[in-house]
Formats: sequence, structure tokens, C-alpha cells
Amino acid sequence: MIKRLKEKLYKQIPLTKYMQIDIKELTKKDLITTAPIEPNINDKMTGFAGSLSTLVTISAWSACYLCVEEKLGFKDAMIAIIKSDTSYRAPVTKELFCKTILPTQEEVDKLKDKLLLKGSGSLKVKSQIIENGKTCVDFQGVYVIKIKQNKEEN
Repeated sequence: MIKRLKEKLYKQIPLTKYMQIDIKELTKKDLITTAPIEPNINDKMTGFAGSLSTLVTISAWSACYLCVEEKLGFKDAMIAIIKSDTSYRAPVTKELFCKTILPTQEEVDKLKDKLLLKGSGSLKVKSQIIENGKTCVDFQGVYVIKIKQNKEEN
């Protein structure tokens, strides 16, 4: 599952390959993603805000993908961010380490009901970039999900 997701990101979103985003761990509650500081650095020798933003955004998108494609079994779903809020709290000076909270079973069940009823739904996902136990970047995004509905023509 992790390998398939990484291949999808690298193939369909080439920036993720350049940034060297890696999917380190997937648990029942969290998705851990990382990227080295070197290709994601700015002129102050800290994490470039665009890279930090990309990592939290794509990590949260990945949580949606895993939920919709892997957990619920809806293939080729359209997943897009429609709203986000990012706070940069402290500079990042080492490897970019992102922790994304996966949707709860209740959120997954609610999404499934909406997808089956309307063909679309949304998820709110939170990610953080953490360094030495300190939150450097806080992110919350709302992702809309649309599935293909097979309607028979008469």
C-alpha cells in the first residue's frame, strides 16, 4: 500500500519526487511522511515554506487517498483540496517530518454514506511538521472527494 502510494505520487505529482517525499509509516491513526532538508531549503538555510506547505498538503491528500481507495475501495476517485489553513510556528532546520492524523472510523463511515448517496463528500484532515518534539507547521485542510457513479441508461 505504501509503495503503491509513493509510486502514484512520484508519477502523477512530479514535484513530490524532486522533493524526495517518502512515506515512512502508516498506523491505524497516523501517516508519517518525510523529506530531506537539502532539496527543500531556503536562503536562510531552513525549510522552504513552499516545501513545508506541499508536504502537509500532499500528506493530508494521501490520508484521503488511503481512506477512499484502500479502506472504502472506491477506485479512481477525484480528491482535491478546497480549503486549508497553515500556520508556520517555528523554522524547520532538519529533515522534514510530517505527522498526519488519519480519519476516524466515524468519519470514514460518514464519508462512505455521502459517497454512496450523493457521489461526493468531504474530509477534514490535520497534519503537522514536527522537529525535536516541537510543532513547526500546523495544517488543516478540507478535501472534496467525488466518485464515479455507474448509472444505467434506459
